[in-house]
This record gives sequence, C-alpha cells and structure tokens, in this order.
Amino acid sequence: MSRVAPLGLVVGGGLLASLIALIQHSDDHELEGVKPTQGPLGDDSRDPSLPRFRLADVRQHDASSTHPWVTCEDKVYDITDWVAAHPGGDVILRAAGGSIEPYWNIFSIHKSAHVREILDQYLIGYIDVADLVDGRPAAEAIEDPFQADPIRDSRLITHTAKPRNAEPPNEELDREFKTPNKLFYVRNHMWVPVVEEEKADKHVLEIELPDGETKKYTLAELKERFPTHKVTAVLQCSGNRRNDMTRHAGKTNGLQWGAGAISNAVWEGVRLADVLADAGLKVADATASTRKGAGEQEDPDANSLHVQFSGLEAYGSSIPLPKVLDPRGDVLLAFGMNGKPLPRDHGFPLRSVVPGTVAARSVKWLSKIVVSDEESSSQWQRRDYKSFGPNEGANPNWDRAVSIQEMPVTSAITGVWVGDCVRKGKVPWMSGSKQAGGIADIAAVERKVGFTARNRVDGPAKEFSVPDCPKETPAEPVAVQGYAYSGGGRGIARVDVSVDGGKTWDQAELLDDCAVPGNCFGNKDWAWKRWRYVGKLPVMALPESSSVSDAATKGECEEEKQKSKHCTTLVVKATDDAYNSQPETHSSIYNARGNLATAWHRLRICPRCTNNGDGKGVTWSTGETFGCGFKKEAEETRESMIRSAGVSAVSK
Repeated sequence: MSRVAPLGLVVGGGLLASLIALIQHSDDHELEGVKPTQGPLGDDSRDPSLPRFRLADVRQHDASSTHPWVTCEDKVYDITDWVAAHPGGDVILRAAGGSIEPYWNIFSIHKSAHVREILDQYLIGYIDVADLVDGRPAAEAIEDPFQADPIRDSRLITHTAKPRNAEPPNEELDREFKTPNKLFYVRNHMWVPVVEEEKADKHVLEIELPDGETKKYTLAELKERFPTHKVTAVLQCSGNRRNDMTRHAGKTNGLQWGAGAISNAVWEGVRLADVLADAGLKVADATASTRKGAGEQEDPDANSLHVQFSGLEAYGSSIPLPKVLDPRGDVLLAFGMNGKPLPRDHGFPLRSVVPGTVAARSVKWLSKIVVSDEESSSQWQRRDYKSFGPNEGANPNWDRAVSIQEMPVTSAITGVWVGDCVRKGKVPWMSGSKQAGGIADIAAVERKVGFTARNRVDGPAKEFSVPDCPKETPAEPVAVQGYAYSGGGRGIARVDVSVDGGKTWDQAELLDDCAVPGNCFGNKDWAWKRWRYVGKLPVMALPESSSVSDAATKGECEEEKQKSKHCTTLVVKATDDAYNSQPETHSSIYNARGNLATAWHRLRICPRCTNNGDGKGVTWSTGETFGCGFKKEAEETRESMIRSAGVSAVSK
C-alpha cells in the first residue's frame, strides 16, 4: 500500500513528490472502506480538490485503527507515518479520532510554524461543513498529562511550561561549582514519568545485545552487584546561547536559551561498561583491525556499534559504543546527583550520564538499552541535534550530517560590576567583600530570559539619568565573572577577556575548584571551569554633536546619543588544552536549528553616573548590560528582525 513519505523525504523530493504522495495517500482511504463525504460544497470555499469527512468518520480512526487520524482546526490528517517517525508517537495517538489542538494547548512547545508545517504534510481533507460551527468543530476537553509534574524553584527562568524547559538566572548560574539540584537547568521533551519512591529499587532496566539476547536488572541489583563510581560532569544543551545566535546571525528554530542551558554536578552510579560486560556483550579486540586476518574475527567490531538509550516517556538517543568501553570515558548509569537521589526532573530513578557529550545523549528515566549496528532511529538522534552550514536553510539533508556528540569549547559572562560597585566591595567573590556569598548590584536576568533586572543596590530606576554627568567616564574598575567548558574531557587552558570590543585582550583568573575535596571525580576534565576577572574599562565619551540643520533631526540625534552614551563591549573567549578556540562570530557558524552557538560572548555594558549630593561630583557604578542572558537591547532586536525578514523574503 502506498504511504505518504516522512517529512524529510517529502521535503527532499520537492513539490511534485509531495503531490504524488498526497494523491496516493488519499487513495488508501478508499481501500480501507472509509470514503470521503460526497455532496454539494454549498458555501464551502475551501480547496475543492480535497475530500470532506464527517467527524463520525474521523472517530473511527482512533488509536486502535491501522490508520489513525486527527483534526486541527477544520482539517483532517492521517498521522500513521507521523506516529512512527515522531518521538512522542504514543502521545499523538491519544488524540487519534479527534482534535490534536487540546494536546497542543498543553504541549505549548508545539505551537510554532515549523511544527505546523510538519503536520501539514499529512493533510488528507477537510471536516464537512455540517460538523462545523463558525468554521470550527466543538472544543474537546482532555486530561492534562503534566498534572503530576514536580514543583520547580521559582528562580528558574521558564521558556515553556508544558513540557517544562527552564534555566537558572545568571546570578545563580555559576555562583557555586556544583549547581544545586533545584537550580540545575531543566530540559524536558514531555511530562515527567511518575515512579513512586518506595518502588524505585524495583525499577527495571532491560539490556538487549546485538545477537538479540536480553537481560534485565532492577535498580537494586545494579547498586548491589556493581562498584559505585562518581563523576563530576557538565551537562549542556546543544541550544545553549541560541538566543545569541538569533540576535547576531538570524532566526533560529528552538527554545531561545540564554547562557544557562548548562549546569555542573557530581553524578553517582555504576559504569555502563561493567553492566554490558555482565550482560554478555562480546566485541573484537580493539587492535583486531590492525592485525592480519582481522576479517576472520567472529565478534563484532566495537567501532561499528552504537548504544541506544530509551526513557520511560518515549525519548530516545544513542552514542557510539567505543565511548562506553573507553576505560577513561566515565559513562554512568546514574542514580545519584550531588549526594542525593536523582530529582524527578533529572531522571529519577535512573539515567545515563555521558560526560563531555551533548546532554541530549544523557537520557533520563532510563528503561532500556540496545546495543545495535545503527544509531537510534529517534528524531532527537536523526534530526534535531545536528548542525549545518550557514547556507543550508531550514530544510537541509538531515542524513548528510553527523549527530552531535562531543561538545565544542564555549564560555559565557554571567556577572558584571563597575566603578564604586567594585571599590566598595559589592562583588561577592572579591577578597574583603562584606557581602561574600550574596548578590549585590549584579547585572542579572529577570524571570523572563533576555532581560536584565534593574540595579538593586543604588536606588530606583529614576537615578539612571543624571543631568550633570561628565562628557566622558574615567577608566573605571570592572569585575567580570563567568564559566568556560569544552567537551571530550578537554580542560580549559585559558580564558581571554576584552573590555573594548576585542581591540585589546587580557586573561582571566581560572578558579581551582578541583582543589576542594569532594568536588572533582572522573578520569578527565568533564567539569566546567569558573573564571573571574578584574580590570579597567576604557575611557568612554559621548559622541560628538552632529551638524544637522533640521531641528527634528537634531532631536533624533540627541536621543540616539543618550541611548549609546558611556558604553563599551565586553568580550570573552576560551581556549581548551587542545588549543581549540571559540569562533569569532555567530554568522560564521549559523544554522537554522541554532545548535552549538559557541561564538565569542559579547555584552554591551553601559555604566551609569550618580550625583553624590555632596558637591564633589559623581560616582560611577554598574548600569545596564545588554547581550545573551542579559537585557535585550532594542536596537539589536530590531536589526535581528530586519535580517530575519530579509532572509525569509529571499528564501521565498
């Protein structure tokens, strides 16, 4: 029976292939004995080439049907092939026979143009006008699958509520070397599975070997039979700083993360290599391929195998088997996080932790492992977590790119202090600070990502404008903090900081957090490196007045001068111990998915002056900071929108 092609094939085949697939797909329904309504179209002005279906016909195509259908607005879709290709296929089936819209109202992440484009590939017709009221069928009520999700810390910045995707604010992000469990960034694709604590030790992990043999372990057996190991490792989403790429290079699809889709923790569990060996996995000797007669080996070559992980909520991903077998690879089946059982949001009761690799491969709520000769077939492996050239657009040849595994080097600024804020000890980590461990005058994000809170130490917003500010600033002291990280177990060798937009450079101090007992475990540098820097800002002056005769234009120029007064650009870039360094611009690494946004982190810092009130002039302190993870600058946003509109116009 002819079937509609998966989205990637439809896009790759072009418009003609899409039309052929659609015609073939319409014929399938007649073969099933369910024929579209035939009757006068009346006032129905919708596409007359597509059939109409009564809702009673749609209900016959529920989850038990071999051809499940859903409706959206006034349209009917056959989602048979989508269910097979979509990672949340079981969830979609809940909507079969009815409307998918109530589920999309819950799964707010699906309310985007590119998801709707995917659904449109499966369009087979329209709902008959007899079942429509004001152009829509009656609304449906469904059970909320997220109602049992855990309560999250109110400080987290939420990108989507259902499923929850949230990051810590900059002021909390790297305050500690080990990110507190409640502030560890949350990346969920669906709801959080419910596993009762008293039954956690009975949780079963199934392992399937290449020959089809399977073995099962309860969590209690894993804890009892295998040595326990600890590994200190960063988990970082491939979309970390995607908001930066959007603002500096062009529109990207995906959650607009700031600088906080990264966190660091001590993980506790058993080595996956030990468990696979116990399950009976046998592979050829690692040196076999270099020896004469290697082709006669009966056991499979480890380099040709993948380890597929599946979670309770349908998420799936995989890594190459050699990563697991590497005695220094530190791949864990983890049940502990920072000395406590895994929190529900982070995989309770069991998850994989793959250090140095994109967090998408560290699968939560782990229920099954398959050692296979191919990587996972899930969308998260074959599509979502890949990167392409800047010219390849939103619909590339997905099969041509390799899945993201090890992460490239990156860094980010998380806090800035200027002038009196530095001199008066308001920087928590500077020696002699009276507010050590506290938050004072930090340029940090509010609860909405991309925006900076008003200064909380030196008074209300009205003090930001002081009439008698001098025409230029002195060379004020500046203190900056942040993190740096590289994948593959590569350590950070150097962090370079510029206070003048990259014209001159200096080096930050790298904190030796691993000197603290109990902080660092593992065979390689899997953790992040926190850094601190104290220097001086350049002298910053207002631009010279323009000689413009038109009074109205003069007013505009004055307004622009006020917006840009006393500002400079802070820049940070990191270099790892293999001398890999960050790319200079996001435009050079742009991809429509916004993955691996690792270009230099740039912040525009605009100190403010405040009248002392003592007749002795003014003092300077931290004003506002603009950039990824900080306040969104109006000019940047406008320019980004113009660029995106231009790209869209060209692509059409």
